[in-house]
Amino acid sequence: MTATSIPPFSLRQLYADGRLSQYLLLLGSLAAVTGLFASRALVALSSVVGVLAVLAQPQLRQQLRACTRLQTVLGMALMYLFWLLSVVYTSETDIWRHEVYRKLPLVIVPLAFAVAVPLSLRQRFGVGLLFVGLGTLLALGTLGRYLLDPETANYEISIGHNVPAITGVFHIHFSIMLALAFFFALLMRRSGLALPVVRKALLACSAILFVVMHVLAYRTGLMVLYGMLLLDVGLLIALQRRYVLGALLLLALVGVPLVTYYTLEPIQQRVNVTLDDLDQYRTGRDINDYSLAKRFAAWKTATVIIGQHPVAGVAPADVDAAMLDQYSYQDYGLLPKNWVMTHNQYLEALVGGGIIGLVLWLFVLFGPFLQPAIRQNAYVVHFLLMMGIANLVDSLLQMQIGFSMFVFLYGFLVVATERQARNTLLAQAA
Repeated sequence: MTATSIPPFSLRQLYADGRLSQYLLLLGSLAAVTGLFASRALVALSSVVGVLAVLAQPQLRQQLRACTRLQTVLGMALMYLFWLLSVVYTSETDIWRHEVYRKLPLVIVPLAFAVAVPLSLRQRFGVGLLFVGLGTLLALGTLGRYLLDPETANYEISIGHNVPAITGVFHIHFSIMLALAFFFALLMRRSGLALPVVRKALLACSAILFVVMHVLAYRTGLMVLYGMLLLDVGLLIALQRRYVLGALLLLALVGVPLVTYYTLEPIQQRVNVTLDDLDQYRTGRDINDYSLAKRFAAWKTATVIIGQHPVAGVAPADVDAAMLDQYSYQDYGLLPKNWVMTHNQYLEALVGGGIIGLVLWLFVLFGPFLQPAIRQNAYVVHFLLMMGIANLVDSLLQMQIGFSMFVFLYGFLVVATERQARNTLLAQAA
C-alpha cells in the first residue's frame, strides 16, 4: 500500500501563484457585502483587506501600469483628485480633511479590483449569492417586524415614516439594495454556475424581495425598481424589437402597481401621503413635516447656489454650509431643524464642484457605457442605470452607507468588467 503525502502549507507558494491575493480580494468582497447590510466596521475592514490583496499581487508593477489604462479607475481617481485640489478654495478645511480621508475608497476599491488577482467566476457568483441571500433574509426579518404590529407600522407610513430595517440600515439605502438584489437574483439565474436548485432559490428570492418592497412601501426603492423595469422594457422594444412582448410588459407595469394599491394598505398610505406632500408644497402651506416637499425646497435652494457658482461650485466640503447660508435668506417656512441638504447627487455635484464636478460625476456614472464590452454586461448596465435613477432623489455619496455601497459595487462590477475586457483584447492581440 503506497502512502500519499500532503504538501505542507506554504504562504510563499500562495503568494507566488497569486492565490493569496485572490483569497484576500474574496475576503474583502465578502466583508463588504456583509457590512453593507449589517456592519459599518466590516465595510471599513474590507478596504484594508483590499489593500493587502493589492500588495499580495505577485505581478504588482505590471498590474499597476495596466490599471492606469482603465477608464473606470481613472474616473474615480479624478473625482478624488478634484476633492484634493478643492483645498485651494474651500472655507471648510476641517471638513475637507475629514472628507479626503473618508473618500479614500474612491481610489482604494477600484485599485483593488484593477490590480489584485481577479476573482474566479465561481467566487464572483458566490459573492453575488451572498448579496442576494442577505438581502432576502433581512427583507424577511424587516417584514416580520412589520407583521408584529401592522397597525402601528401603517400609521407610521401614513405620516411619511418608514419601517426601519432590522439591522438599522437607513431605509433609502436598504430599499435600493433590495432592488439591486431583486435584479441580481434574476440575472444570476442565467449563469451556467446556477444549478437547478439554485435557480429555483434565486427565483424565490426575487419574488420575496418584490413582495416585501411593496408591503413595506419603500418609496425610493420602488421608484428604482419600476424605473429599471421600465428601462428594461424600453431596451427590449428598441434593441430586440419585441413589440408584442414589450406591450404586454408595459401593461403589467401599469397593472401591478394598481393591484398593489387596491390590495395593500401600506401602498395606499404611501401614495396618499405622497399626494398630500405634493399638494402641501404646491399650495404654499407649511411643509415642515413633509419629506418630499422639503426635497423640493432643497432643490430650489441648490439651484440658487449653482447659479452663483456655476464653474467650480462652492467646493465639495462647503456644500452643507452653502445650503444653510442660503436657507438663512429664504427658508420656505422651514424651521432650521428641517433645512435638508440637496437630496440629489447631480445637484450635490453641481453645488460642490460646478460644471467640473458634474462632468466628473457623469463620467464615472455613465462613461462606462462608451465601452461596448461594458454595455454588454447586464449586471453593470442594471447597476449603473439604477444608481442613475436613485441619484435623482438622494445624495448617495453623502452618507457613508450609500458611498460604500456605490464604491464597492462599482469596483466589483464595473472596474472588474473593464479589466476583464481589456485582458481579453490583449490575449487576442497576442
